[in-house]
Order: sequence, then structure tokens, then C-alpha cells
Amino acid sequence: MAKKITSVERAGLRSEKRRVRNRAAKTATKTVLDQARAALRGQDPAAAEQAVLAAVRALDKGARKGVVHCHGAARRKSRLMKQLNALKSAQA
Repeated sequence: MAKKITSVERAGLRSEKRRVRNRAAKTATKTVLDQARAALRGQDPAAAEQAVLAAVRALDKGARKGVVHCHGAARRKSRLMKQLNALKSAQA
């Protein structure tokens, strides 16, 4: 007869699966954010704009999945857009 798995053990297995999935999503989001910040440090507004838009998409996806808090994602998006607009206006 098979051993019964208790609800605590099942919850632990679910938690581990979620942890691995969330960790991968969070790492991907951080990578895209770092690339956007590096592009903003450069002086090419076109490349920076593409990188920032990719970061905004990644933050929205992370917030939708619950990996990043929705208010934290909004704050980061706002700061990235503020830096991008400052770079554009400095170039103009």
C-alpha cells in the first residue's frame, strides 16, 4: 500500500515549485532592468528607449505574476521613464 502524503508535505512541494518559478522570473526581470539602466548611462537615446520599453514590459509581467509588487513595479517604471525623458531632453 502506498504511503499517504500529508497536506503539509504537499504544501511544501507546491511551495518549492513556486519558489523556483518565482526566482527565475525575478532574475529575468532584474536582468532586463540592469540592461535598461546601462543603456540609460550610455548616451544613445534610441537604444535607451528600446531597453526601457523592454524593462517596462518585464516589470508589468512580473507584477502580473506576483513576483514584483505592483506598486514597486510602478515606481521603477516611473523612475526609468523619468531618466529616459531627461536623457532625451539633454540630447535635444
